[in-house]
Amino acid sequence: MKPDDIHTAIAILREEYPKWRKPAVTVVAEADRSPFKVLISCIISLRTKDEVTAAASARLFGRAATAREMQSLAVEEIAGLIYPAGFYRTKAEQIRAIAQRLMSEYGGAVPDELDELLAFKGVGRKTANLVLTLGFGKPGICVDTHVHRICNRWGYVATRSPEATEMALRAILPQEYWIEINDLLVAFGQNHCHPVSPRCSTCRLAALCPRIGVHVSR
Repeated sequence: MKPDDIHTAIAILREEYPKWRKPAVTVVAEADRSPFKVLISCIISLRTKDEVTAAASARLFGRAATAREMQSLAVEEIAGLIYPAGFYRTKAEQIRAIAQRLMSEYGGAVPDELDELLAFKGVGRKTANLVLTLGFGKPGICVDTHVHRICNRWGYVATRSPEATEMALRAILPQEYWIEINDLLVAFGQNHCHPVSPRCSTCRLAALCPRIGVHVSR
């Protein structure tokens, strides 16, 4: 994909997006523009299927929707509420620790600066950027496995890790697309451009995509 082709690609993805199931964290953000809920649901989502993330987030936020409420829960209760999310016990400890720190250092509010978010245990660049973009509407590029895979499949970047992809995108992706690139490509990756055997024969982006690394497609 040539650099200028990104405008066409984004336009097509915007048209297709309403047909696809939205990412679970996006659903949380749209229901309640709460940076805290975005942060916690993103932690739950790591290495967890979207349907499990959605259900676990709903149960947890039904019991504790703020840092103040969350810090009062026992780790065992949080773990029970988010089960069967992957690594649910470790995540429960992280969630309670984050809530406690938010209360002690930030008055319960989630900071809106990348470096401050990254200082929280369990918060990586993907999570921090998602909080900035979905929680605060601030510029950021959230790169998960779908964004990393698809941008390399397109030949838009040539990188070996999600963090390297983020840095490459910061250099070449027009800033007008920064916030939405994750939503669009996660939905695209989950519903159409699969890791194995993507649906290339029915893809509206086929003419733009060199299908780098694709050996089998439908």
